Amino acid sequence: MKNTLLFFCLLLTISAAKAQLYFPPLTGTTWDTLSPAQLGWCTNYLDTLDNLLLQTNSKAIIILKDGKIVHEKYFGTFKQDSLWYWASAGKSLTSVLVGVAQQEGLLSINDTSSKYLGTGWTTCTPQQEAAIKIRNQLTMTTGLDDGVPDKDCTLDSCLVYLADPGTRWAYHNGPYTRLDGVISGATGLNLNSFLLTRVKQKTGMDGIYYQSGYNNVFVSTARSMARFGLLMLNKGYWNTTAVLSDTAYFNAMTNTSQNLNLSYGYLWWLNGKSTYMMPQVQFVFNGSIIPNGPADMFCALGKNDQKVHVVPSKNLVVIRMGEAAYANELVPLTLDDEMWVVLNKLMCSSTNITEPLTDENLYVYLNPVTDVLHIAGSYGQYTTAIWSTTGQKVCSANGANYVNVSQLPAGIYVAHITDTNTGKTRRIKFVK
Repeated sequence: MKNTLLFFCLLLTISAAKAQLYFPPLTGTTWDTLSPAQLGWCTNYLDTLDNLLLQTNSKAIIILKDGKIVHEKYFGTFKQDSLWYWASAGKSLTSVLVGVAQQEGLLSINDTSSKYLGTGWTTCTPQQEAAIKIRNQLTMTTGLDDGVPDKDCTLDSCLVYLADPGTRWAYHNGPYTRLDGVISGATGLNLNSFLLTRVKQKTGMDGIYYQSGYNNVFVSTARSMARFGLLMLNKGYWNTTAVLSDTAYFNAMTNTSQNLNLSYGYLWWLNGKSTYMMPQVQFVFNGSIIPNGPADMFCALGKNDQKVHVVPSKNLVVIRMGEAAYANELVPLTLDDEMWVVLNKLMCSSTNITEPLTDENLYVYLNPVTDVLHIAGSYGQYTTAIWSTTGQKVCSANGANYVNVSQLPAGIYVAHITDTNTGKTRRIKFVK
C-alpha cells in the first residue's frame, strides 16, 4: 500500500511538472504569447535578431518560452500558413516514430534491420548485413560506405560494406532513409499514416512526408515545427498526453548514443559536448557544435538552416526556417552560433540566474510598489538588484529585505533577489 501511494504521488509530481508548460489547442490558430518585456528581456536586441535573420535568407523565426510565443516573425512572402521543408531536421522526427514503434512492442532497436527490410537490402554478405541493427541506423554507425557516388541512394547496389557496424560514424542518408521501411515493415502502416495516428492527431501538427528522389522529406508550417519542439521540451508528452512515453528511449535519443561522435544521439545533434564529428570527414573536432548555445540544448538540424533548438534549462524552443544562410554547409551551424550570440543578449535578465530559491513563499509586496519594495520570505538577508525591461540595472540593495525604488519612473521592473547564505537567485516581476 505504501509503495502504491508513493507511486501515485510520483505521478502527481510528474503531471504537475508538465503542467508548468503551456500547450496551444490542437486546432485553430490560438497560441498564448508572452512579450519579451514581460520576461525582462533586453527588447532592443529583437531588431538585431530580425536583421540577422533577414540578411541570412530566413523565412520564419519562432521563439517559445514556457510553451508560449515570445517572438514570431515571417520574412518576405512567407506567412504563418506557408509550408516549408525540414530537410534533415526531419531525421529527428523519424527517431521519435521509431521510439513510438518500440514502446508499442512493434520493434526493438536492437533488432537486425533485415527483420523488417528483408534480406538483401544491401550488397553486404548475409553475415555482414545481419550485424546491422536499427540502433546503427539511428546513430549513423551502420558501417556502410558513405563514399559512394550518391549518398542518398537507397538501392542495394549503393549500400556497400566498409566497416563493421558500430565501429565507424558517418553521416549517411541512404541507410537512414531505410528506417522508413523499417517503420512500415514493423507497423504495417506507411510513414504518413503512422505519423498521423501516433503524433499529429495528439499534437495538432500539420505536414506530410513526400518523396524527393530517394529521400522522404517532411514539410509543414513553422508553427508545426514549433509544436514538435514543444513536444520534445516536455519529454515526449503533449501536455499530459503521452506520445513518446518511453523515458529510457527518450533519454538515449537526446544524449550521446555512441563513443565516436559525442555530439550525436538518435538522429539528434547535441550541444555542450567536448568533441564532435561532421558529415563527409572522418575527423574529430574539439569543442561544442554551437559554442554560444546552452550546453544542454539538443537540436534537429537540416540542410539550408532548418532548425529546431530545444533548451530544457530555459524552457525554450527556437525555430528557424528558410534558405541557406551560407553556402556549402551540409549540416549548417554557423547561423546557429550567430543566433545564440544575439539570443543571449536578448535574454539579458536571465543570464545570471542559477536556480530558484527553495523558499516557494518568497514574494514582494506591496505590488504595485510606490516607494519601497518589501521582500518577504523565510530567509533574513537578501541582495537585490532591480532591472528595467530594457536590461539596465537601475538600483540595488545589499543585506536587506527592502529596496527604495521611489526614484524610479512608473513601469515594469524585474527584481533579482539573491539569498546571501546560499547565493541562489530568484527573479520576480513587479510594477511601479
